Order: sequence, then C-alpha cells, then structure tokens
Amino acid sequence: MIKKKPYGDTLKEQLLAGARDRLYNFLLSDGAIRGVILNGTRMVNEMRANHELGILETLVLGRAYLGAGLMSSSLKSNDRIALKFDCSGPIKGLVVEANAFGEVRGFLKNVAIPITKPMEDFDLSPFFGAGFLSVTKQLEDAKQPFTGKVMLKYGNIAQDLANYYLISEQIPTAFNLSIKFDKQGRVTGAGGLFLQVLPQADDELTAGMEKRVTDLASLGEVFSNDEDPENLIADAFGEYSPRFLASRRIEFMCHCNQERLRNLLTLLPIEELKDIRDNGPFPLELRCHFCNTVYHFAEKEIRKIYGQRYPNN
Repeated sequence: MIKKKPYGDTLKEQLLAGARDRLYNFLLSDGAIRGVILNGTRMVNEMRANHELGILETLVLGRAYLGAGLMSSSLKSNDRIALKFDCSGPIKGLVVEANAFGEVRGFLKNVAIPITKPMEDFDLSPFFGAGFLSVTKQLEDAKQPFTGKVMLKYGNIAQDLANYYLISEQIPTAFNLSIKFDKQGRVTGAGGLFLQVLPQADDELTAGMEKRVTDLASLGEVFSNDEDPENLIADAFGEYSPRFLASRRIEFMCHCNQERLRNLLTLLPIEELKDIRDNGPFPLELRCHFCNTVYHFAEKEIRKIYGQRYPNN
C-alpha cells in the first residue's frame, strides 16, 4: 500500500496525528455497559486522499470506517470483521474490513456518487435506498467465518449497525459516527462511539444510555478541537462511573504490495495471461480496491510470469 497523502504537513505533525488516532475500551455502571470511543481523524483523511473522494463519498465511507473500527474493538489475535452494504440507491454499496490490530481498509462501489439536486443536510438515506447489511466475522479459532445479514432499515450507517446487533445478535447497541468538515470541505475531525448493553443492565439504564448517545455532542466537532476521548467520556458519563480498560491505535492500512499483486497475475487463466503478454497494454496497471493503490507491471515482467508457467512457449 502507498499512502498518497499522509495526514499532516510535517513528519512531526504526522506522528502527533498518529498518536491521537486511538480506540479506547471502557465499562459503565460496574460493567453493565460496554463502550468504545475512537478518534479517527487521520484515518478518514488518509482514506479520503487515497480514494480521491469528495465530501459526500468521504462522509459515507468515512462513517463505515469509523463503525468497523469500533466493531473491531473486541477482536483478538488474527481476527477480522467485514461490513458489506449492498443497496439500490446511488451509493450501490461499500465494503470495509478491520482487524484486531486496528487496521481498517475498504472501498465504495460507486465513485463518484451521483447527486441530482443540492444536499440540504447530511441525511444519506436517499443515497442508500433498499438493500442489505452483512457482517462477517473471521475468528482465528473458528472453523469457518460467521456472517449475519439484515435488511437496511434506516439508510443511516450508525442506525443500521445498531439494528444489526439488535436483530442478528439480540444485543441493544448504540452508535454515534461523526465527521466534521470545515468551510473549505476539509475533514477537521472524525470520531465514533459505541455503547452495548450487557445482560445485567436493567431497562431504565438502557433507556438512559440511548438518550445520552443521542444527546452527545458531535464527535467530529469534539475532535476538531483536539479534546481528549477519556475526558469526554468522564464528562458525559461521569455518573455511571466509567472505567477504562485499554487503548490501541486505529489506522487506515492495507497490506497489499507489488509481490501480492504479482502472485494474483500468476493465477490468471493461461489464455488470459497469454493475451496480456501478446497485446498489453503496457505497463499493465493493477489497482487494489481496498486502498486504491496502483501497481505497474512492465512487458518484461509479464513475459517472465508467463514463462515461469509455460517455459517452452
């Protein structure tokens, strides 16, 4: 993966931005509520630069990145989680993956998203339309991946993720996903909050948590002002005795590279590979969907790959 524009104008600013992009696990009310908060400002900015996205596309894919990052908080070792939205609206769909190391990658199926009239607000439901949300968990100690699938109910990534947990896993959950743009359309802050009710929570506590999430200030605005996530939780949920457990980095990251793409070329049907060898075009360009990095292969390299499979031709 090649990051087209690391977030920050200098190496020092990039390192500081990397230190701020973190995910924090915490508990409320003696463990009755599990929570996660993340600052993903750098992640969303670097994602936007690599995928060359406008404001609408950044808002859609950025919220999905934040949601996947929050959902990765319970992963361990080599576990992974993937979100897939398939829909009838102009967005068409998206795919986002996250792993236990806090690395997130993903892409929109339709760039640029067509707009037929000026947007009056950030309501994205008309752009989703009808469709489905699939969540796939690939756990290291499981024999096969588990996939849960629900219909899109809201056309809102935060609400549809919460609905997935309620329908597929029977766990009351709330998401708050927020991206702040300045007047020039630049992302100045991006963050997410995830609260999940555990079995020991009563109905009154559950209702109180839902209202707190709804009333919470915009996390994009909060992180635009460089506020500390732990202080934010302490201020917003102080009466519920928040207890922080751990934190880890969150980052836009894809592990594609030239060699991996080369290996994919070696798996092509031999007739297709022969056609590329004979007709080009050269240099051949292969693009990673997940991070939009382009890799180039010269004619000499294609002939070498073909020759390794059929040395006498």
